Amino acid sequence: MFRGGTHRVGTPFHGIVAIREIVVTALSPSTARLPDMPSRKQLTAAILAAISTAILASCAASPEASVQGGHAAAAPISHRIIGQDRGAVSIIAADGTLEWQVPCPHNSHDIAVLANGNVLIHPAPNRIVEMTPAKEVVWQWTSVPVAPYAGAVEIHAFERLPDGNTMIAETGNLRIIEVDAKGIVRASVPIHVEHPDAHRDTRRVRKTPSGTYLVCHEGLGCVREYDRTGTVVWEYAIDLNGQPATGGHDGHGTCVFNALRLPNGNTLIGGGNNNRVMEVTASGKVVWSIERDELKRADGRPIHLCWVTSLQVLPNGNLVVGNTHAGESNPQMFEVTRAKQVVWVLDDQKNFGNDLCTGWLLDAPAGTIR
Repeated sequence: MFRGGTHRVGTPFHGIVAIREIVVTALSPSTARLPDMPSRKQLTAAILAAISTAILASCAASPEASVQGGHAAAAPISHRIIGQDRGAVSIIAADGTLEWQVPCPHNSHDIAVLANGNVLIHPAPNRIVEMTPAKEVVWQWTSVPVAPYAGAVEIHAFERLPDGNTMIAETGNLRIIEVDAKGIVRASVPIHVEHPDAHRDTRRVRKTPSGTYLVCHEGLGCVREYDRTGTVVWEYAIDLNGQPATGGHDGHGTCVFNALRLPNGNTLIGGGNNNRVMEVTASGKVVWSIERDELKRADGRPIHLCWVTSLQVLPNGNLVVGNTHAGESNPQMFEVTRAKQVVWVLDDQKNFGNDLCTGWLLDAPAGTIR
């Protein structure tokens, strides 16, 4: 049910057939030469000109076979996705049809499709479950207060780790835990929040390949990297980017949502209501970004960024970005190249609405970072 797939590609370009016999005959040293016959040099130039003309005519006559770098122009990209919105987790085929759906009333901030075909979903603020394609719950975790704390606990991030344990970030308890299949906590990492708020202590959290944890502190407006002892080893504070702070889902602020560590050591940040995507070096320098009103659709219509949430980095370098709370005139997700060309958008107000934070490509290639 949660199988992957590939991008759609165009029909291969077929060049014209070479006029081999003419060339061989005309240029052969054994060919008889008439007194008024052009020289071999003149014949070569004429033949090459004719071939060039024929190729151009062939391309013009074939609307689906424009040449780009020696290859056929690719057909439009489409994606098969899973996500939570409108009270359900849904799988939507590349053609927009609904393939699978299960109720999920909580406005989820994370989701994960597992190697075994199951999916981790977030049906309540403090609960996650592993569900099979047959909709059977085979594992679950419910977060509760850990003494001396006695207040609310929420989960805003989770992922299945390579060792089979599940990483879960708990607000309120202010910790990141790794839980095994039997529900035993195998690791617990404290996190530091100067002004605790059980709803805003964290958003996305991801474990890096080096074993540290990238934590988005929404309420603090910063990304912190923690080691296994809970020591902060790196931090990046989100700024207002020269704009005034404004309220509401279409407002502007520093409520960061997502951060991923890239193979080059930089950190890709989905700014939440900072309304942008940034790539930041270890020294805190922004070396690449997508600004709020910088992108356009293929037809030229502008894309307005609101709450930048989900991030997926494809092996070809393209980014798939979640654009939450952006309204019906803007896509809920889009794929963009590093040259900032938008090559795919999700406009699906039927199956998803204005709160999609969890869009996950089911056809993303191996090696996708998310």
